[in-house]
Amino acid sequence: MLGEVNGEACRAYAKNRGKKGGARRDLEDLRAAIGHHAAEGYHREIVKVSLPEKGSPRDKWLTRGDAAKLIWTCWRYREMQKKSRRPMDMKIPTSKHPLRHLARFILLGIYSGSRAGAIAAASPIPAIGRSYVDLERGRYYRLKQGSAKTNKRQPTVPIPFRLLAHLRRWHRIDPEAKHFVEYNGRPVTSVKTAFRSAARLAGLAPGISPHTLRHTAATWLMQRGADPWQAAGYLGMSLEVLLNTYGHHHPDYLSDAVEKIAKRDPAGERKVHVSVR
Repeated sequence: MLGEVNGEACRAYAKNRGKKGGARRDLEDLRAAIGHHAAEGYHREIVKVSLPEKGSPRDKWLTRGDAAKLIWTCWRYREMQKKSRRPMDMKIPTSKHPLRHLARFILLGIYSGSRAGAIAAASPIPAIGRSYVDLERGRYYRLKQGSAKTNKRQPTVPIPFRLLAHLRRWHRIDPEAKHFVEYNGRPVTSVKTAFRSAARLAGLAPGISPHTLRHTAATWLMQRGADPWQAAGYLGMSLEVLLNTYGHHHPDYLSDAVEKIAKRDPAGERKVHVSVR
């Protein structure tokens, strides 16, 4: 099996997979598994896994208006149902609100910048497999209890007051709920399908996904002039990634260069005049 892993096989898999990003993640998982296999002493041969080139980082984010429209759509939308099974019958709204759990997910994502897994696992009750939210101290322990740390940083962070107020209110409404985001009384595992439906209903551009919330949090922090080091720590990403992907949103981006390029020379220094006709 390991003897079949080579550059040609990896490139063929990436081509058949279609999506370069997905193929790269799959092959990274394969490389990690092979490395673990070797570390346990099950093989000694060198097995190289060829990865597709990294794509350009995504920079799709929501404006405050887009975010408000998306949340409002999730909260108000009612399930549609036909009066009978006849094809020509019109659909009428029911009393069910199938997207309300997504409104909570969006608020948590935007104001904490957390990854989808940590949002789905957020809980007011500490337990193995949950991301504990301490409502009294206002701390979000994003790393699931019992989980080992990985390269996907999930540091403990203070909770913004606006989000904390929502979390406390949700807990008062249903103190028995084990997770903040539940659907039919059960924790969610994925919201991708619901998210696509909500984005379409809200009239947002294609390509909006749950991960867009993390992009939005990073963008808003930069737009508001947050200290990059603190913003990177809050989001759980490296300073390099933050600046390379979102740095151009910061009000101080290249401001010194812009100021210096147009600055007049001090009095007494020789000046070069350029005339443009």
